[in-house]
Amino acid sequence: MNRIYADHAATTPMHPEAVKVMTDTLTEHYGNASSIHSVGRRSRQVLDEARSQFAASIGADFNEIIFTSGGTESNNLAIVGTANALKHKGRHIITTKIEHHAVLHPCEALVQQGFQVTFLDVDETGVISIKELKKALREDTILVSIMYGNNEVGSIQPIREIAELLETHQATFHTDAVQAFGLEEIHVKDLKVDMLSVSAHKINGPKGVGFLYVKNGIPLSPGLLGGEQERKRRAGTENIPALASFAKAAELALKGREEKKVHLQAIKDRLLDELNEKQVSYKVNGSLESTLAHVLNLSIAGTDVEAMLVNLDLAGIAVSSGSACTAGSLEPSHVLSAMYGKNDERLSNSIRFSFGLGSTIEDAEMIADQIALIVNRLKQ
Repeated sequence: MNRIYADHAATTPMHPEAVKVMTDTLTEHYGNASSIHSVGRRSRQVLDEARSQFAASIGADFNEIIFTSGGTESNNLAIVGTANALKHKGRHIITTKIEHHAVLHPCEALVQQGFQVTFLDVDETGVISIKELKKALREDTILVSIMYGNNEVGSIQPIREIAELLETHQATFHTDAVQAFGLEEIHVKDLKVDMLSVSAHKINGPKGVGFLYVKNGIPLSPGLLGGEQERKRRAGTENIPALASFAKAAELALKGREEKKVHLQAIKDRLLDELNEKQVSYKVNGSLESTLAHVLNLSIAGTDVEAMLVNLDLAGIAVSSGSACTAGSLEPSHVLSAMYGKNDERLSNSIRFSFGLGSTIEDAEMIADQIALIVNRLKQ
């Protein structure tokens, strides 16, 4: 059976060139980048080159990039690190109800430590209201954390407008750009964000590595204590092979970014066209306009999400009902709950399709074929 992988928002297959860079670096650059001998200095060179590349990719300065173990650590460092560094200025934080759990759970943990957190509502397209954000801002607000693009429905937030609102406020502005990096054009100085999270395994790089952009001058308490790596902001011996591989994956993603977006949009369009032709009743969760190119979340009438996932998997099609980080949970999607309410039928019949490296127009056609067959079978 030829399997179709349509769950790229959960994780992506590594690009062959990124695999080669990683395996080559494992054998050629085994030194500790903190060592002063020649073996260590060669590893330091690889580390510095990766940092320079990532800084350039988002318009940042070299020393504004902190390497981490991925999106979860980047988000935790941004949120908890800012809270601890600025708690003398206030204990109020603002985020949204549709954030990844790597943002929601640190915020919830801070509530237990005496902080106050406002969770903003979103509309039916999954986008916040600038007016509501302005109303939520207080003099003691020290952090606003709002994701760039949502991992379940693809909705893109008005990041630039949020940053402009916060320009004259003391609050630090963090955005989780894990799903957006490599697809959206991101220039941190233009966007005026203070912190931004990125993860390698969403762009065909290795798992377990990422970075956090922190604007120069932004106070941040370290999340890990130990050595003096990352200018004392994140202790731990750097994973040189993973970072080199991450850099190669990012280079490839950014080089073909516009062409990839056009291709991904064409796949989504074909899937919808085929479903329409087969008279499958569905609704798009979110917007087809202001959205990430690789994510398509559909509510399919007359189905049950668990039955759909099992039947699609048996047909060789890998998809999900939302974030892979909550796989196996009986709880409905917190994103869809925020968009439509806790009793809406979409919470029980929505599937996320997400595309990327290796995805084809033919995949969309085969997925539509199987959806039509499964829907008819479930009706019977």
